[in-house]
Amino acid sequence: MLDTPHPTPLAPSTDPFALAKALSGKHFIGGRYVPALSGKTFPVVNPATGEQVAAAAEGDAADVDAAVKNAAEAQKAWAKLPARKRGALVYQAAALIREHVEELSRLVALETGKALRTESRVEANNVADIFEFFGGLGGEIKGETVPFGPDVLNITVREPLGVVGAIIPWNIPMMLMALKAAPALVAGNSIVVKSAEEAPLAVLRIVELMNRVLPPGVFNILSGQGAECGAPLVEHKLVRKVTFTGSVETGKIIARTAADKLIPATLELGGKSPMIVFADCDFEKTVAGALTSMRFTRQGQSCTAASRIFVQRPIFDKFVAEMATRVDAMVMGDPLDEKTDIGTIISPGQYEKVKAFIAEGAATAGATGRACSAMPSDSALKKGLFIQPYIFTGLSKDSRLVREEIFGPVTVVFPFDDADSVLAEANDTEFGLAATVWTNDLKIALRFAHQLEAGLVQVNQNLVVQPNLSYGGVKNSGLGKEASLESMLEHFTHKKTIMVNMA
Repeated sequence: MLDTPHPTPLAPSTDPFALAKALSGKHFIGGRYVPALSGKTFPVVNPATGEQVAAAAEGDAADVDAAVKNAAEAQKAWAKLPARKRGALVYQAAALIREHVEELSRLVALETGKALRTESRVEANNVADIFEFFGGLGGEIKGETVPFGPDVLNITVREPLGVVGAIIPWNIPMMLMALKAAPALVAGNSIVVKSAEEAPLAVLRIVELMNRVLPPGVFNILSGQGAECGAPLVEHKLVRKVTFTGSVETGKIIARTAADKLIPATLELGGKSPMIVFADCDFEKTVAGALTSMRFTRQGQSCTAASRIFVQRPIFDKFVAEMATRVDAMVMGDPLDEKTDIGTIISPGQYEKVKAFIAEGAATAGATGRACSAMPSDSALKKGLFIQPYIFTGLSKDSRLVREEIFGPVTVVFPFDDADSVLAEANDTEFGLAATVWTNDLKIALRFAHQLEAGLVQVNQNLVVQPNLSYGGVKNSGLGKEASLESMLEHFTHKKTIMVNMA
């Protein structure tokens, strides 16, 4: 528990700007806020205005070494606690997070540009749910009795791995941190998180809140750049497990490093998720589902975004027109305004990348791009990273917009006639994270659910990641699962066999 003065308020804050300043320049190691050993910081910018709202501590290998060694020492006592006691403490910390949901919602909206009402508040509540869920699973860390012989007692037990290194992205930073930290902690590991450069604040506050309940050193967080802070974390000799969400290229580098150390790695590396719409679907429900599936309220910055939509030809034109009409009705504006449906892109680099994809699609012969919604008129937002959502039709299957993950508010819609051909097209991608099918034909639904190459297939819905539902992809979408009891047991413990000869 926290036993030293700290710069942030104990009670939930209603002012994200003041809280961002209070969090500036700090890691959280060993139960307390500490600056980077080098004293360096880097700016945290509000993407809705372009203004700097904080300065994050710029960690390097020395900070990583301090955090990991602290975590390794704390893990010894943490692992000795009964698993149900660990779970109870995590559950208690979740209650504290729930008290701070509104504060965390506003803070993450400020730093990421995600709309408060449609995105950030949902994420903050999900974080509390995740820690509550895993907090209740301590009693499930158990082994087996294995028959061997009448004079030999043969059992298995589950033991923690040690220090877990977690590297998280910026799109849903709080939730993805929770999906890694909650099972790791309940399983008896300590953890060092490396936050995303663009979104270090809300996750830092969560670690502080949880340290009011957890023993110091069990849950630590650093901020910094990938090469200077993330890489040393993966490479550190005391880190016995790595869990990462991010790009395929970085994931492959992490996998190689983990392989050299012979340690396990869980990798969630993105997607190019298909949505398949049959003419017999519930039309109104499906159009609404398309908006949710594309995560337009998050500016399409989602690994599971339905960026390839296949619609059976009899309803194709009607579907595209209705989808565009509904996106047009969404309000783009200040992420902290309750009226806002759609916020901003996260960073100038991502903004330019998405704009380049849109320009390429618009310049393609035979393609039509529909720009939806309206840019905000508030002069205070003129430097904000706002992009109108785009719905493209008429692109070829080999277009970059169809093949590559854009991570922006851009989807491509195709007509189809034949079920077999659309199934082949849906699977024609290097990714395999998620897919959705919309039909009232149970036979078609089950066939596609089994034959789509994806780790998560949903029929007539597209929920975000939920605790207790196994989540993870195939192909270039990654390795391993998250969000479930399975993920805690298989990815954050190892199984030990114990044999006792009683003859």
